[in-house]
Amino acid sequence: MKYLPVTVESIEQAAVILRGGGIVAFPTETVYGLGADAFNAQAIAKIFEVKGRPHFDPLIIHIAATEALENVANLSLLSEEARKKLFLLAENLMPGPLSIILPKNEKIPAIASAGLPTAAIRFPSHPAAIKLISLCGGALAAPSANPFGSLSPTRAEHVRDKLGDKIDMILDGGQTQIGLESTVLDITGQRVKILRPGGTTKEAIEKLIGNVDDGFLSAKTDAPLSPGQLKSHYAPLKPLSALSRQDILRQSYEKDSAFLFFDSGTRDEWISSQKPPKTAVFRVLSESGQALTAAGRLFEILHELENCSILRIFAQFAPAEGLGEAINDRLRRGSVLS
Repeated sequence: MKYLPVTVESIEQAAVILRGGGIVAFPTETVYGLGADAFNAQAIAKIFEVKGRPHFDPLIIHIAATEALENVANLSLLSEEARKKLFLLAENLMPGPLSIILPKNEKIPAIASAGLPTAAIRFPSHPAAIKLISLCGGALAAPSANPFGSLSPTRAEHVRDKLGDKIDMILDGGQTQIGLESTVLDITGQRVKILRPGGTTKEAIEKLIGNVDDGFLSAKTDAPLSPGQLKSHYAPLKPLSALSRQDILRQSYEKDSAFLFFDSGTRDEWISSQKPPKTAVFRVLSESGQALTAAGRLFEILHELENCSILRIFAQFAPAEGLGEAINDRLRRGSVLS
């Protein structure tokens, strides 16, 4: 396995591997992706094997230009209204942390979409990802670069530690900027639905195209239409319990447990009431309670805590607005109580 920092030369090496049917981990603005040629069914099959991912869970197709939508999606199958919404979203939110469910082009193998007639398409904003995709036929199938169901990687080291020599190459681009996966939006039905909350907020989407439904709250998890819809997902190695602010303030200190607070105010109130020992393990997602900061630190801190000598994690939900919805979705799916 090659492990190289992102450079012009290393990206070109990675492109050679991908064009040859290999798989490569690479940075995006959200989390690290595990890429394969989106038009090569055998290469895509390696992703499922390496991750231990069930074949009924579809992948996201990454492109490097909005013009490439025509190469991976059959836009003629969209209604006129859906096409208008797509172009508004593409013009204003691409590149960025948004994946849009579209009718699949026949050139995309069925294995990439779990046999569905649709596929989630995304245009990432990370320069290394854009360059790599553009050198590889214009499309990569790429879920997060981690074992299925576990914490998503926000650093190349996370990929190395969990997947090791199972993959051909890791491109190290440092810590990812957003730290949570993309929002997945389905525009193919009568109602536009968010299937997975993520790096693009509901508010930003609705500002462009009007009201959208929170489809992730009622999705059938046994037949997912997009990644990240299964009930159990994004789980650290240590059992995690996700609690409201009130509940975590009432939660007594437990030896060999870690406490993850959304903001410093909640932490300080908990310390004042519970009076934990100096050896207590606690972390804060954002000292000032900023959702953007908290989202970027969530997986980073959970990776750290799962490697600590603790037995379980108590984590506080974020305020349920903006990026807080995405943070809470990850905590629910990673929680033993979900």
